[in-house]
Amino acid sequence: MIATLNPIKTKCEHCGQECNQDVVVSGEKYFCCEGCKSVYQILNENGLCEYYNLNETPGATRKVTVRPDKFAYLEEEQVGRALIHFRDDVQTHVTFYLPQIHCSSCLWLLEHINVLNAGILSSEVNFPQKEITLIFNHHKTSLRKVAEILTEIGYEPYISLQNLQSEKRKSYDKSRIYKLGVAGFCLGNIMLMSFPEYFSMDGYIETNLAGFFRYLNLALSLPTFFYSGSEFFIAAYKGLKNRFLNIDAPIALALIITFVRSVYEVVSGTGSGYFDSLSGIIFFMLIGRILQDRTYQAISFDRDYTSYFPIAVTKLLDKKESAVTLPEIKTGDILLIHDGELIPSDGILSKGEARIDYSFITGESLPVHKEKGEIVYAGGKQIGGNIELLVTREVAQSYLTDLWNKQQFKKFEDKHSSFVHIVSQYFTVVLLGITVLTAAYWYRVNPSLIMPSVTSILIVACPCALLLSSSFTYGNILRMLSRNGFYLRSAAVLEGIIQADTIVFDKTGTLTVTEDNEVTYTGQALSDAEQNSVALLVSQSQHPLSKAVKRHLNRITEGNVSGFQAITGKGLAGESGNLFVKAGSYEFVTGVTEKNKTAVTAEVHLSVDGKYKGYFSVHNRFRTGTEQLIKTLKKYFSIAVISGDNDFEEKNLQARFGEDSEYLFYQKPEDKLNYVRMLQAKGRKVMMIGDGLNDAGALKQSEVGISVSEKVNNFTPASDAVLEAQSLSRLFEIIRFARSGKEIIIISFIISLIYNIAGLYFAVQGTLSPLIAAILMPASSVTIVLITYGLSGLSGWRLGFLNEKNDSKHDYNHVLT
Repeated sequence: MIATLNPIKTKCEHCGQECNQDVVVSGEKYFCCEGCKSVYQILNENGLCEYYNLNETPGATRKVTVRPDKFAYLEEEQVGRALIHFRDDVQTHVTFYLPQIHCSSCLWLLEHINVLNAGILSSEVNFPQKEITLIFNHHKTSLRKVAEILTEIGYEPYISLQNLQSEKRKSYDKSRIYKLGVAGFCLGNIMLMSFPEYFSMDGYIETNLAGFFRYLNLALSLPTFFYSGSEFFIAAYKGLKNRFLNIDAPIALALIITFVRSVYEVVSGTGSGYFDSLSGIIFFMLIGRILQDRTYQAISFDRDYTSYFPIAVTKLLDKKESAVTLPEIKTGDILLIHDGELIPSDGILSKGEARIDYSFITGESLPVHKEKGEIVYAGGKQIGGNIELLVTREVAQSYLTDLWNKQQFKKFEDKHSSFVHIVSQYFTVVLLGITVLTAAYWYRVNPSLIMPSVTSILIVACPCALLLSSSFTYGNILRMLSRNGFYLRSAAVLEGIIQADTIVFDKTGTLTVTEDNEVTYTGQALSDAEQNSVALLVSQSQHPLSKAVKRHLNRITEGNVSGFQAITGKGLAGESGNLFVKAGSYEFVTGVTEKNKTAVTAEVHLSVDGKYKGYFSVHNRFRTGTEQLIKTLKKYFSIAVISGDNDFEEKNLQARFGEDSEYLFYQKPEDKLNYVRMLQAKGRKVMMIGDGLNDAGALKQSEVGISVSEKVNNFTPASDAVLEAQSLSRLFEIIRFARSGKEIIIISFIISLIYNIAGLYFAVQGTLSPLIAAILMPASSVTIVLITYGLSGLSGWRLGFLNEKNDSKHDYNHVLT
């Protein structure tokens, strides 16, 4: 049943989107499209409506329908082998990537999916990775049917060419978890064994028993030192090998000296050593690094073209359709490309009318029209009806592949040197200076105290507090940012954000929404009948401008158009609702060539019964909050907007963002890359924000490359960070939050120096006992953890990052501190 909209906007029961045109009604429920209604009916019929009770409108919109045979390729043996990771006589295990997973309702529904298909035995959802692992009986159902049932309820699996590669998706590295477990076990037992030693000042412990405990602690320290602490030694070695003194070097030195002195004291019988302090240092430092690792594992930052391409397409042979994987496509094959599908290889259009969206590749906002016989390049998305393509170049040799394989577009490397390493270098110099002065003093006064005092200084003044403060501060900030849609490759990216003084924005898909437009009408007022007739006419076309006008008019489009004409590159004409309507270019509608008009236009002119009425202006729709965001950022940064699109939007951009920013258009990928290099040659620190493959080179070259994505688990070019599109308006707060992290680290480091000074008081005298070390070092570590977590949490709360997906209005009247 179709109903007209109520005066009060109706929200879809399934996805929560506003029903802008037709409301689909089922009982007392309202839906924005038949797809959402279909999902609701499936769940309702199977008793799964608890899905809607856990969260309000938890579903994803289903306006874009999926053709029935889309997953036919899953019946191919080669594809099945690539996706299935276990199979026996009865069971098959498979893992699918579901970008739509976002809330507890998703978890609940997917874990009850066996209700919808009896062949599914069990399901397990990995929420951070947005994956579902399914076990099904392949005698009762198939891989294709499992994918189709997921799609029917709104969770279409994201399957790309990358799934065909022999190298499986990198799983979470648990080595640090194991190291932490070993360190924690040994630390607890060493402290337990050390309690008699702590309180044996008056000789209340037997000598033999004390020796036994000491050697037991020595044995427990071996796995902690050689296994759990190994990564600090390796990192220090790599740094020194590259002639760079990182923070791991003085930490490794302190660990080695602590261990050697402790072993010497136990073996010689002169003391119990500092095994508890050694294990505690390693334990706390591993916790900090694991905290950061958890954020890095949320998404993949290094993706190539194979994660952008589909796994298979439709091939035509003797007029019969069959699914074929992309590696099997050969020159001379004829491919059937459906509406909304990606063109996988270069070829010649042999049938149909192509309107190809190249926005991801070139940045052009409007689709490119191609006629029969013209060359079509890989990477674009067909919009409209089906087309047939004669392959001229295989996938691995296509234009998109060539572009991706250029050196400047390849995998990222770490570009940032942490200020923590710089501070540790000065700290190390001061520490060695104190050590030399202490040794010189005791050389003249009492040479027997040189070794105890020197080793005590290096033990107690270990810069582990600096590493702890940076690990826990950045780890907590990364955690809060990831919960709000901003994912970073590493903590070092935060420091790149802090250093940036110039921000370069891509336009199409970054500042603007590619799938939506802003439409305004200029001209004579249209009556209801005229609006209905125009809406019915433009609904006959799949051209993006026609769709934009139809959405703007927001009318029910029932009826037929007689004498319909669609003239490529000009416009539409036909009799609609007893009115003859023409819509298109000014020349097509009026028959008069418009003077002083640029070739590029986004205007749809209109005439009704031969009388010119006016025109619809179609502009890019800018993301919510970007106008205020740019105005705020301009107070502190140089701003540039660079686009591969035409310059039609230049005046609109200047009106929104000001004329003092730099605007560049018609920019190829190499042009964007060279522009960033030019800024860097002037001494600028550049933050590049883009969304498409045409931005990949500039993203890599810049000090910080941030990729904006509608769905973070879909393809994005390799970058330092991935920002969910709806969080772009919070970029200013993100920068402030990053800067607060550096301040917190400095504050916590200064506080840790108080503990170091207290320890040095005993160390320079050569009287640092294991008990004092056991008190000072854990106390310092716990204090650092509490301070960093507390202050970073407070800063996150002030800036609105403490809660997940905070959508409240942002106060831009802050001052960067």
